[in-house]
Amino acid sequence: MTADSSPDDLLRAVRAAGIRDERVIEAVRVTPRADFVPADHAAAAYFDMPIGIGHGQVTTQPSLSARMIEGLGLEGDEYVMEIGTGFGFQTALLARLAADVVSIERWPDLARQARQNLARQGINNVDVLVGDGSGGVPDRAPYDAIVVSAAFPEVPAPLVEQLRLDGRLVQPIGPGGQENVVLFQRVATGLDPQRVLTPASFVRLHGRYGFPA
Repeated sequence: MTADSSPDDLLRAVRAAGIRDERVIEAVRVTPRADFVPADHAAAAYFDMPIGIGHGQVTTQPSLSARMIEGLGLEGDEYVMEIGTGFGFQTALLARLAADVVSIERWPDLARQARQNLARQGINNVDVLVGDGSGGVPDRAPYDAIVVSAAFPEVPAPLVEQLRLDGRLVQPIGPGGQENVVLFQRVATGLDPQRVLTPASFVRLHGRYGFPA
């Protein structure tokens, strides 16, 4: 890392992490991460690292977000649900790669900031809601893809129910702090694990169907 790290450095880090989907790489290229982190951390925005955003939360490392999104195999016409909006950088990537996105954030101030960040970028195909992400948003279901940016030892049952048949879901599976990020596909009997995308470290998923708040 250097003091003058730039968007090009972040692109190189994403490619070095093994991301091959050119649509995902292009979404990273055109989304200024500096506009999706706290102002006092803007100088670190193009380092491939998490950044604290309050409430004990951090942004997902950009290359990790890219890997999780790549696993969803988005083609452009999907309806996506994101659990954990944060400051909205990953949300913005999803919005550039799918038709519509519903994103759920536990903390109202983070949701408010994410809405502002997305609006400044002219991104208008996202609905950021405040609520319990472990329960999803059943009245908007079914979803073609779901990405969960918090860890729990299993996929919460409501999220399985809200994913359409053949839809894809990516979630870090584990206790929080040491997980495997797993890609699942919805089949008639529930979820079929497809593959482990990467080991990672995530904050815990809290809520009615997650860890106690």
